[in-house]
Amino acid sequence: MEIDGIISALFVGAIIGALGRVVLPGRQRVGLLLTFVVGVVAALLGTAVASVLGVAETSGVDWIELAAQVTLAAVGVSLVSGTKDRPRITSGR
Repeated sequence: MEIDGIISALFVGAIIGALGRVVLPGRQRVGLLLTFVVGVVAALLGTAVASVLGVAETSGVDWIELAAQVTLAAVGVSLVSGTKDRPRITSGR
């Protein structure tokens, strides 16, 4: 992968992470860096899902791939937000 491919993947990941936060109702207590990481992972997984379904690499905007990426980002942000809000269990000493 060349540098322009890496930069575009990071840019798309940031947008996907932001869209994942937008589609979730309420406030998510997730920082920008974690949203960015979730977005990059969701973008990669969404592309893999679209490839498996045989809908990747179409001409124009691939709406199914984009929907898969945003859905995975929303799930990822929700999971990360849910784990951050839980109180830590400490020992009874």
